[in-house]
Amino acid sequence: EVLPASMPFSHVNQLMTKKELTKLVDRVYRQAGLHEVVVMLDQLKDLGFSYATKAGVSICIDNMHIPSRKKELIERAKGDVSQVHEQYSEGLITNGERYNKVIDIWAHVGEEVAIEMMKEIKEGGGRGAAEGLNPIFMMADSGARGSSQQIRQLGGMRGLMAKPSGEIIETPITANFREGLTVLQYFISTHGARKGLADTALKTANSGYLTRRLVDAAQDVIISEPDCFTTEGIIVSALVEGGEVIQPLDERILGRLTAEDLLDPVTQEVIVKAHEELEEELCKTIVEAGIDHVKIRSVLTCQSRWGVCAKCYGRDLARGRLVEMGEPVGVIAAQSIGEPGTQLTMRTFHIGGTASKVVEQTVLASKHDGTIKFLSFDAKKNADFYNPNMAVKTRQGDWVVMVRNGKVAVIDETGREREKYPVVYGGKIKIPDGGKVEVGQKFVEWDPYSLTILTEVGGRVAFGDIAEGVTMKEEVDEVTGLSRRVVIEQAGTNLRPRLSVKDESGKTAKLSSGSPARYLLPVGAHIFVEKGSTLYPGDVLAKIPRETTKTKDITGGLPRVAELFEARKPKEHAVVTEIDGEVSFGGFVKGLRKVVVDNKIGDVKEYFIPRGRHVNVHEGDWVRAGEPLMDGSANPHDILSVLGPRELQKYLVDEVQEVYRLQGVVINDKHIEVITRQMLKKVRIEDAGDSSFLPGTQVNKSVFDDENERVLSEGGQPALGKPVLLGITKASLSTDSFISGASFQETTRVLTEAAINGRTDDLRGLKENVIVGRLIPAGTGWGAYRETFVPKRTEDVALSSEDQSSLNKVHSSSDK
Repeated sequence: EVLPASMPFSHVNQLMTKKELTKLVDRVYRQAGLHEVVVMLDQLKDLGFSYATKAGVSICIDNMHIPSRKKELIERAKGDVSQVHEQYSEGLITNGERYNKVIDIWAHVGEEVAIEMMKEIKEGGGRGAAEGLNPIFMMADSGARGSSQQIRQLGGMRGLMAKPSGEIIETPITANFREGLTVLQYFISTHGARKGLADTALKTANSGYLTRRLVDAAQDVIISEPDCFTTEGIIVSALVEGGEVIQPLDERILGRLTAEDLLDPVTQEVIVKAHEELEEELCKTIVEAGIDHVKIRSVLTCQSRWGVCAKCYGRDLARGRLVEMGEPVGVIAAQSIGEPGTQLTMRTFHIGGTASKVVEQTVLASKHDGTIKFLSFDAKKNADFYNPNMAVKTRQGDWVVMVRNGKVAVIDETGREREKYPVVYGGKIKIPDGGKVEVGQKFVEWDPYSLTILTEVGGRVAFGDIAEGVTMKEEVDEVTGLSRRVVIEQAGTNLRPRLSVKDESGKTAKLSSGSPARYLLPVGAHIFVEKGSTLYPGDVLAKIPRETTKTKDITGGLPRVAELFEARKPKEHAVVTEIDGEVSFGGFVKGLRKVVVDNKIGDVKEYFIPRGRHVNVHEGDWVRAGEPLMDGSANPHDILSVLGPRELQKYLVDEVQEVYRLQGVVINDKHIEVITRQMLKKVRIEDAGDSSFLPGTQVNKSVFDDENERVLSEGGQPALGKPVLLGITKASLSTDSFISGASFQETTRVLTEAAINGRTDDLRGLKENVIVGRLIPAGTGWGAYRETFVPKRTEDVALSSEDQSSLNKVHSSSDK
């Protein structure tokens, strides 16, 4: 009844959920055009309403189906939890680990109960009528209202709740709304609900402010020319996290243009020419040809002076074709990033504060049959190499990873690498190098709650600079009565708390790399060995507990997005190395630990790491530029200065996307790229050469390039500059237009500076034109904008006699 004549019935001959309907509308729009879609949507609406009234879907308490295995699952979890408590009272794990493990057990069970429930409802459990689908399931499954997360609270278990402070309460609510909550459970629930409401109110404002800053930073990015003829681009590959493909390549390149010819890896013939738009069909071809990375045009590499060109931007996502001239892509980008912010802030309150903790992954299972191969990453050659010694066999018969960048690969019979996983330092591998592994067999596991410091060699433990009350304190646990030694911060002394392993002769043993077996302990490390005890390779010396998990919510998210776009230095940022080289440790300078990187051809860089922070690298390791020397979050300014703008852009896009992906929000990469382009507009002058710049000033890239061209044409020395990363607020305030800057923030300062410098405003962006009351230079106003630059015609055009006579009449009447 509804489909246009040109579409085959097979498109709709299936269960049409919200997702399928969206696809259908998209397909009809692409194949049949706009008119057909409008007609179809109208008929769809009628169809929907007529059947919704006939169907009479109702809801009753029996529809909230409680899974049959719920009781057994919860009993099992309780057993697991009491085991963890036992381990804790025996002193095998710290309080933090106990808390994390308990939370993890309950998070897992909550998931399992929900999965069981959905499975049973799908098969027809909890029907109201004798036959027919479960109405609650229909509601959620069709995408009309509600999510499995909410149904799980009706029939599964409510799960973990959060305190107002954001910590997760250990005891979950095992009941659901059908069974009813006890007074205590109800009280815990109200926590979450109240917090959700208060948060919502506060965060809407925050999110709105982020949108405003984004719009202000990007408002003058308009499509200004069809093509800037650049050959540059960025290289894009599928997004893989923890061995799983999160976003396939074809999704990431759809609607973009290639920057160079794409060759078939086997036959070497051209599949896609350079500067061609990647349509749906082409993307399929590329993936089928087995190409894993594509160089595409991007606004980041666009050479246009004002705005960006259509070919670097690619497809207009609203219309599914190449973007048109005068499209205000900056504002579109800013709103696309800002709008989910408001949505996301609201998200918390729907689930009613049920802690949505991301379950920690702790084991790797093989996806193929094959043999295990131990690899290590060689930073000098930038490649993996076979390294059978990357793990040490322990007393328990497992293999423990001893290198910083070890990997495990699964090789099939033909010798091809089927999968490859990075393995963390201290991870346990269950199968030796060259051993066989089967599909689904778990072969690697690690402890996600703490970083371990292990010994590579056997021997006796000796303590260095570990003195009670100075560098270490004994903490007695009230619950278990056991004491454990924790390294504490010490002021002003030059003590370096460390553990060393001595051999038979009483000398410090040597590691495989030749450096002595000394392990420095950061602040907060728990010491697990006794002085003088005997060790075997792979034994745990100390553990550094990770921070207790807070719920991952967009609360962590919104401020995180703002932090990225404002290019703030993270509080505890990692020190990264600027050159490739070998690591050696110097002494202590002013209480900071000195790390020296030497590239063996004359460059030596020294870095100072605050004491008590854990250093990731070992003596004699070879590191690559941009690698962190200690743990901490990356500082975007460091990424820019060490690895350059491409890497920074990749980092920003990936980090922002990660926040939104956790919330299930899809944002196209190009929006984030537009904002990043605005953040990287400026260059700081390092050396002025013969140009008119002053060293240390920030100028626009285009101004910088123009001036250098002028200087070079006169045979002078060009200026040298370094790209600078500005946060969005800074970028908005330092635009060319002082009108737009002044209307954003700090009005008097912007205006006085503009007046002192005698600046003129060319009215290029949208905002300045709105303020002075002109048409905006976008959309239809863009053509009018171009014509203002047309010079006046000087020669007179001959008028026809009628025109001339009417003109004379006008003149004579005006004279009178």
